[in-house]
Amino acid sequence: MERSSTSTAPASPVHIWRALVASAGTRAFQQAALLVAALVIGGAVIAWQVMASSTRLVSEQVIETLTLEAETLEAITRTSGNIDAVKQEIDRRQRGHPERIYFVESADGRKLLGTLQRWPQALQRGQPGGTFEYGSDPRNPKLAVGVIRTLTGGLHLLVARDLAPQHALAERIRWIYLAGFGLLAVGGLLAGYLASRGALGRVAEIAATSDGIQTGDLTRRVALTGSGDELDHIALNLNTMLDRIENLVAAMREVSDNIAHDLKTPLTRLRARAEAALRDNGGQPARDGLEQVIDDADDIIKTFNALLLIARLEAGAVEASAETVDLAALLRDVGELYEPVAEEAGVALHCTADGEVTVRANRQLLGQAVANMIDNAIKYGSSGTAAASVEIGLEIGASEVRVSVADHGLGIAAADRERVVRRFVRLEESRTKPGTGLGLSLVAAVARLHRGCIRLEDNDPGLKVVLVLPRGDPKRSTTEVSP
Repeated sequence: MERSSTSTAPASPVHIWRALVASAGTRAFQQAALLVAALVIGGAVIAWQVMASSTRLVSEQVIETLTLEAETLEAITRTSGNIDAVKQEIDRRQRGHPERIYFVESADGRKLLGTLQRWPQALQRGQPGGTFEYGSDPRNPKLAVGVIRTLTGGLHLLVARDLAPQHALAERIRWIYLAGFGLLAVGGLLAGYLASRGALGRVAEIAATSDGIQTGDLTRRVALTGSGDELDHIALNLNTMLDRIENLVAAMREVSDNIAHDLKTPLTRLRARAEAALRDNGGQPARDGLEQVIDDADDIIKTFNALLLIARLEAGAVEASAETVDLAALLRDVGELYEPVAEEAGVALHCTADGEVTVRANRQLLGQAVANMIDNAIKYGSSGTAAASVEIGLEIGASEVRVSVADHGLGIAAADRERVVRRFVRLEESRTKPGTGLGLSLVAAVARLHRGCIRLEDNDPGLKVVLVLPRGDPKRSTTEVSP
């Protein structure tokens, strides 16, 4: 698997700006921008509500404090009846608090005490109170809020607060919100840029791998980052698919080579026998030659029929025609059919499938698969000893049944068991024994069609071929080769 290596270098502001512009057209960046915009708008609405509520709460607290102070001073006036007592209380309260404003005037409008020069024009005597401007500089007036009370003897009392601290707090909160929204917008856009840049980089890498594969390099693979994210998952699936494609292409090449090798010899022999028959002027030699030509033609037709059946099985083009099949009876029938063949080859054939075991399967295809397994065992399972034998067995599991055909021959090495189920693969390189190398391939195809699998196991000595079929309705099928 190839992994791309990239070198990093300091990016100039121009490069960053170009990258941002390029990323702005990507879907990931646009989605991030929309999300940031929604967050900023939502945050602004919430911030406005919070600021309005905070301002209202602060104002209510100020008014409540001023009301309590005015009531206290009013009570002192009623109790003492002396303006000096009120002055002393105001001096005490104002000491160290320049934002506190007090003003007392007589019934005829004369100032008796207080920090203001005169009664504010914006406030009407006898009213509850309100906001007003004050200060010595008319171009830069200050704003305050006050409460008005009428004291004993017709005196008018104004208790007020300068609103500058509240305004400063509100201004500070406003700038904090603005800075927060700015950082949120910039951070969101930057995050969208980084996300889109990373996604675009991975997509470009996948595209580059695809281009390499299109040029004929089937070994190319998409690099995994190990993050386990969605793109890693897609890359893993793509690599799995590419592995499958590479194996299929390799298998096709191998099949093509094996077809050329296996069919060249019988076709050459077929042509030679036909020429020999033509040279003979009739008689028994010509008849024998033509009969051999027919036999060779039948073998070739059988090869192509087996290839066609395997292809249709693997493509799922054959209707399963599932029916309830007594598997034990099927094994006994096929075993009886092959007893003469085994006897002629000097092999003892034993079938231990007793009782009744039913499965849902295509009887004809299942019988063909079992026949191929038995034929393979008889053909290659003899090690040359007089005690050569083949055992047909049936094992019943909780959710599956296992049909086994075991021999005591030379067996198959663990490294070759996965390869031997491919089409036209024959471990006997000389290819002197009859056969096409399609027997186990057809068994594997029938197993997949019935949602089962084929396993090749060591019989110590010899080989044990196991056809596993589900008893229920499995959701998926597999082809396994046990070491």
